[in-house]
Amino acid sequence: MAPTSATPQEAVRPLEVARPRPGSERPAPARGALGRPAAPALAAALSMGAYCLALALYGGYPFGPRSRAVNDLGNQFVPLHARLWDLLHGTADGDLFFNWSSGYGVPFLPDFFGYLTNPFSLLVGLFPRALADLPVFLVTLCCIGLGAALMTVLLGRLRPGSGPLRALLSVGYGLCAWVPADGGADPMWMWGLVALPLTGIAADWCLRRTRWASGTLLVALAWAGNFYTAAMATLATALVLVVRLVTADRTPWRGRLRALARAASMALTGILLAAPVLTVTFAAARAAQPAPAVSYDGAPPLLAQLAQLLPGDRGQVPAPHLAIGVPGLLLVAAFPFVRAVPPRVRAGWCALAAGVAVSFVQEPTILLWHGFALPNGSPYRAAFVLSGILVMISWLALAHRPRPRELAAGAALVALLAWLCRGQGTAGAWPLVAAGAPALLALCAPAAPGTARTRAAATAALTGTVLLGSAYTAWSVTAARGRIAWFQPKITLSGPSLAAREALRARAGWPRTRTDPGPHEFADNDPLLIGGQGGAYYSSFQPAATARTLRGLGAGWYMRGRHTLSFEDPVGRALMGVGSRLDPVPGDRARFVVRTGRPAPLLTVRGALPRPAGPESVFARQERVLGAAVYEVPRLTPAAGAAARPERGGWRLPGPRGGGADPDGAGTVFTARCTPGSTVVWSAPWFSGEVSGLGARTEGLGRRDVTANPVRTLGPVPADGTVTVRFSARGPQHVPGRAVGCLSGRRLAAAVDALRARGPVEFTAGGHRLTARLRPGSRGSAVLALPAVPGWTCAVDGGPPHPPDAFGGLLAVPLGRGAGRLSCSYLPPGLSTGLAASLAAVPALAAAAVRGRRRRPADRAEPPPDPGEKVCS
Repeated sequence: MAPTSATPQEAVRPLEVARPRPGSERPAPARGALGRPAAPALAAALSMGAYCLALALYGGYPFGPRSRAVNDLGNQFVPLHARLWDLLHGTADGDLFFNWSSGYGVPFLPDFFGYLTNPFSLLVGLFPRALADLPVFLVTLCCIGLGAALMTVLLGRLRPGSGPLRALLSVGYGLCAWVPADGGADPMWMWGLVALPLTGIAADWCLRRTRWASGTLLVALAWAGNFYTAAMATLATALVLVVRLVTADRTPWRGRLRALARAASMALTGILLAAPVLTVTFAAARAAQPAPAVSYDGAPPLLAQLAQLLPGDRGQVPAPHLAIGVPGLLLVAAFPFVRAVPPRVRAGWCALAAGVAVSFVQEPTILLWHGFALPNGSPYRAAFVLSGILVMISWLALAHRPRPRELAAGAALVALLAWLCRGQGTAGAWPLVAAGAPALLALCAPAAPGTARTRAAATAALTGTVLLGSAYTAWSVTAARGRIAWFQPKITLSGPSLAAREALRARAGWPRTRTDPGPHEFADNDPLLIGGQGGAYYSSFQPAATARTLRGLGAGWYMRGRHTLSFEDPVGRALMGVGSRLDPVPGDRARFVVRTGRPAPLLTVRGALPRPAGPESVFARQERVLGAAVYEVPRLTPAAGAAARPERGGWRLPGPRGGGADPDGAGTVFTARCTPGSTVVWSAPWFSGEVSGLGARTEGLGRRDVTANPVRTLGPVPADGTVTVRFSARGPQHVPGRAVGCLSGRRLAAAVDALRARGPVEFTAGGHRLTARLRPGSRGSAVLALPAVPGWTCAVDGGPPHPPDAFGGLLAVPLGRGAGRLSCSYLPPGLSTGLAASLAAVPALAAAAVRGRRRRPADRAEPPPDPGEKVCS
């Protein structure tokens, strides 16, 4: 008969790997299988409840009026989820392969794999499109709950013990400080919170030599949900596995190496199953416009790093956000003193936590955590994995039932930490430490008659501490971020943007013409958010070919071209087939005016395509693609104001004295002469300052190679033919010598009419294909108002498909001596390779699954409870 309590020797026996059965080298599975939902459900409920409580106290959406759509959440994720809604309901211009709405036509599968494969993103299809903000919030909330629930399961596999206590510690992981600080604003990253325990469970099965096929599927799920954070989670899991193997007792080295081999094969096969995600996104990343250069400023001060272990926000100095709640922190601090844990285990886990912490603040290892590229933003995006490791350490401490003096030593360390960090914004930690320590002490006190009620009260107190402490951390970080001036919400799906969407739908003419949302006003991805087919597009996968083509033809960009804008000049709009557009009312983001025009068709037939001859201005490039001369480009002459110094290709303006803005707007006045009645436009991509003249004032925000101004309109040339333009620079600036062009409306109309006369008889564009029936005898080349990105193939008159050419950056298809039909299709680069890799992994997975089903039931049975595994409960 099994004893009712454990002896001291049994109580300290480590359970890193279950004991082998006599005569077998195969370890038996540990208790705590996935089929016990109570504790995981408790962790999910508490963590999600704490997050909702924090948002309610802050007044954040959906519990208050403060929008969550800040930064990338408003600029990327809400618009992308609106696009996903369109795909799920069959109303999108395009499909999973190609997006006709953004950037005048860009690939979409990389965006889908990079931003939308979190399974919870599919919730958007269950709500009205106008409520897309709500399912985006639910993506974050559900990842918090699922991550906490799975961590509860993983802790039970590290060492069996009380389900409620595992759940309480897992809340500290599900709502670690990384969530409101970094992950909450990027729903795609939140899958990393799920991926870490998923891969941890799979690694545990490798230790026990069981469920290889199931573990492989968990790895594949982790990588498919978001490969970026899954790579971080997989690396962290590998480190945890090594520590468990090195510190395991009674396990031969042959068995340890076998476990490593199983883990490696499981990880490789799982990643191969998700290979299309990797091959498509890697190919898109290679072809993408390079990100702005970033550099790492060095490790933050040690106290700033240590302060991140305490609840609350330390916004003064950027550092990894690590807080897992006071109970978890107390147990982590007590872990080195818990004598029931063997010294080698304590040393291994402490070394792991310290090593990972150091790796977060050293540039070479930061590159390793982030895919060998410094992030454009927070360099501490992998911090959640250290929070997970700390939660594992806290459970190992608690599962070995620390003694009061060991807990007291940990509490003293936490108190010392809070005192040393008193200048780092840690005042809120003291009440939580004072509330959490007594409850932990009562729970782990030696059992005595009549203490059941006391222990129940201690559990309730600890639960309250965890709930309120987690809510406080989430609230404080959210409130601190809300005070950042530039971190302000976007107008996403509200009254003005919904009215703009209806206005665009009323003018819809796709694919005969484009309906352009115009300069971004509601989000950086307005075409995804409110519809239409415009040039605005913001993505890490922005094709370099698209960015350079649009800027070369006169469109603007931000972020070194990763965020392109729509054309604002008549010629650019005519070239891209924009039949109607939204123009914002200056000074009022919520108002707009719908304007119409007469554009060229999206496909035109040309004769011999002219080649550029030497350096070209934007006006020359537009004329070459248009096929007609429509501009006068006069030379500017300085006439008044600050002296302009001639330099190669233009003029050097000194800017206001002392730098900064020009308060008087004096600047430098240039004059030129043009035909009366023509329209004056200016082009100075890298100019920063104000450009005014002919009754108009426009703002230039240029910064060389980072922010490019579009071609903008000033006004009509007066009757005397004298054009006067003032450039008021913010500092020393270069103004091109041909910065002003005078556009003839009559010539532009004639050029467009000529292109329309050579347009197709019939043109269709849908999904990732386009077809056209050309006029009889069409020769030369068919030029499409579509940036020529890799992946397109075209066929003429049913012939074999070939990659098209490029003309001025636009897609051009040679027609030979005559053609009547044209068809083109788009295949994402890397997709075929990824599918082949996935198919190659399927036989290994199927063989393992069949072999697992043929094993004897006794080999898969869970062992009976071990009395030596009893822990505090």
